[in-house]
Amino acid sequence: MRALVQRVLQASVTVDGAVVGKIGPGLLVLVCAMQGDSEKQSQWLARKVVNLRIFRDEQERMNRSVLDIGDEALV
Repeated sequence: MRALVQRVLQASVTVDGAVVGKIGPGLLVLVCAMQGDSEKQSQWLARKVVNLRIFRDEQERMNRSVLDIGDEALV
């Protein structure tokens, strides 16, 4: 199982011309799940992604996670 993670100001998913999901600032996560991947692996990956410290703190250091700042994730 793999994930591509991108910080975004906004993101949306459109199916047949209709928006089926959208977020403001946060994370866009594209996941590749293969036959044989387990629920345990997906839970580990989810925890890993939401705890990535890729957002700036008050000192401009990349030291905050999406959970810390309360933004959204579109997966």
